Amino acid sequence: MRASSAPQPDPAPLPRRRTVLAGAAVAAASASVLPAAGPAAAARRPARTQPHRWRTVAIGGTGFVTGVLFHPAVRGLSYARTDIGGAYRWDDRRSRWTALTDHLGWDDWNLLGVEAMAVDAAHPDRLYLALGTYAQEWAPPGAVLRSEDRGATWARTDLAVRLGANEDGRGCGERLLVDPRDSETLWLGTRHDGLLRSTDRGATWAADTSFPAVASATGQGVTVLVAVGRTVYAGWGDGGTALYRRGASGDWEAVPGQPSAGAATRVPVRAAYDAGSRALYVTYADGPGPNNQADGSVHRLDTVTGAWTDVTPVAPGDGDAFGYGGVAVGAARPGTVVVSTNNRWGAVDTLFRSTDGGSTWTSLKDTAVLDVSETPYLTWGGEPKFGWWIQAVAVDPYDARHLLYGTGATIFGTRDLVHWAPEIRGLEESAVRQLIAPPSGARLLSGLGDIGVMYHDSLASSPSRGMASDPVFGTATGLALATLKPSYVVRTGWPSGSDAAGAYSRDGGASWQPFAAQPAIAPSAPGPVAVSADGATLLWSFVHWDGTKYAAHRSTDGGATWAEVATFPKGGTPVADPLDPKRFYVYDTDTGAVFLSTDKGATFTAGASGLPSGDAQFRIAAAPGRSGDLWLTAKDDGLLRSTDGGRTFAPVAGCQASHALGFGKAAPAKGGPGYPAVFQTGRVSSTYDGVAVLRSDDAGATWVRINDDDHRWGWTGEVITGDPRVHGRVYLGTNGRGIQYADPK
Repeated sequence: MRASSAPQPDPAPLPRRRTVLAGAAVAAASASVLPAAGPAAAARRPARTQPHRWRTVAIGGTGFVTGVLFHPAVRGLSYARTDIGGAYRWDDRRSRWTALTDHLGWDDWNLLGVEAMAVDAAHPDRLYLALGTYAQEWAPPGAVLRSEDRGATWARTDLAVRLGANEDGRGCGERLLVDPRDSETLWLGTRHDGLLRSTDRGATWAADTSFPAVASATGQGVTVLVAVGRTVYAGWGDGGTALYRRGASGDWEAVPGQPSAGAATRVPVRAAYDAGSRALYVTYADGPGPNNQADGSVHRLDTVTGAWTDVTPVAPGDGDAFGYGGVAVGAARPGTVVVSTNNRWGAVDTLFRSTDGGSTWTSLKDTAVLDVSETPYLTWGGEPKFGWWIQAVAVDPYDARHLLYGTGATIFGTRDLVHWAPEIRGLEESAVRQLIAPPSGARLLSGLGDIGVMYHDSLASSPSRGMASDPVFGTATGLALATLKPSYVVRTGWPSGSDAAGAYSRDGGASWQPFAAQPAIAPSAPGPVAVSADGATLLWSFVHWDGTKYAAHRSTDGGATWAEVATFPKGGTPVADPLDPKRFYVYDTDTGAVFLSTDKGATFTAGASGLPSGDAQFRIAAAPGRSGDLWLTAKDDGLLRSTDGGRTFAPVAGCQASHALGFGKAAPAKGGPGYPAVFQTGRVSSTYDGVAVLRSDDAGATWVRINDDDHRWGWTGEVITGDPRVHGRVYLGTNGRGIQYADPK
């Protein structure tokens, strides 16, 4: 999701899930209609494909759910949006979410973040999505998708402005609205380009020059749009007047009497209208969130009299700083309103519920019984939390006791206001960093952004052990298995709750222990790790989050002691030979050279040089069951292979681009197993003229495309591997759509 082989820039290193960069100016707001499938959707020549059945490995959420929306006129119909993982529709019959944006491909990597969504109360099958993950000038512009069948198929309009679904303010909204007077008219609030308007159901867009607020290249812009009867209200997040409205005359005006309480009303985050009591509720904070909020409030507008009332449940203060986030009303019971706190790390965030229009409130967290048995990782190695980053709240319009709220990891739901459980089945948002399919034991081991390492004893249910603990990591940075002793596994990552940044397992990843010691740099710059084929030698590289590289270290006693390896290129990714315990390899992406060790990683000497350089995501993979058989993925510089232990490399003919590569069980062959199946995300124009998921059963001589135009998931250049036990099975890491896997049909 972070890279592109099309004309868009390819920043390196590419930003990860939680990255928020400084704002940048973008083009003036306008749009043109493009084909629904997008500019890079179809092959320009017949593709060589093999149909596969694609499924998602079950974990359950794992990322920030930024919006949840019940359809106001259809019982059981709801939608969810995420910051980097697309949008979903709830299947009430199957009690699971259905992904709606998996068709977005490689060149559309920036469209997997959903900035806003909207439904039409008068036309229940219509759905609109505003897409764009980053609003920075290096990112491609956003797009609007529009559907007449609840997201089963789409028409698309590319915008000339950028949206920021993975930037600060991503939990605000909704920023997209169907005009309550006219279903042909839509409104889209942008961050840096003011308010856009469409009069043809989203097919074309133009700036509403009558909107009075002045856009900023670094601001939040329009944070929320809400229909109040037949009037459109717009929240503004860049200071000054915070709330505007557009009446029957078509003129915008500042809402009279609106609250002005300094920081506590600086940014309108969310708004909800209770038609039964004709009251508008607005949540405010001193910043857009989800981070860096320390003040906030909740206010009610009586739209009949124009009177405002401060209905804040609890005022933030010293020692209890937070903002307010989500707000929703219960259409089935006028006067029912639910709001969420946000960024309340001390007392922990909660939902407040009122049935009398905000006169009195009850904290739902205080009586909540959480059941996370379906997604055990939510214990975080201890006890489950009610939530954090709660900016998405929804109340079922047909049942005021059916509530949903999004967190930084899941969607919790209740039907009785006491018992809560994740309603997350089918929604997978993890950013995948490492994958290992062991020859025995677990079906899969995964290293993930934000939630460490998982042991998948089943692909169809969330790992029963939850996150790997002792120690708990945030983002995993390394995961390696001793190929001749596969019960021995090591992992590295950003520490969470301790300073331990590395651990080992002697039972294939089922249980863990931290290394007895670690280099001093480890907690602040944990990088990738490798283990020799026999499990006797560890090599650990160190890279700070800002890209600063440090000397690698080596251990020959299971992590009890470590010594610096001066001849190892700083920041490189170590690779162990799968057969010879004495051999290690590393690719120096700064100089385009491979370095080799034949003494168990004690020293490294130069091998092949003059190879592609300048990109930290260039990497080496070692073919299983062979010594010195190396494959080098070099993005648009192609795919190269060495059969002499890295001393020389030759291009793999016909492969124009290679981004991630792995191996699986060889195809059945007479006379015994052949060469391992090779999987990659890359471009082989004779197979498919675009980046695709590919497999070769003849060591790269020919390739077949194994995904299709409905299964593309944006950027997929981080990790891929086959299964050593099942020929043809592939596991693919995405950046926001979890782990996808497939078997040939």
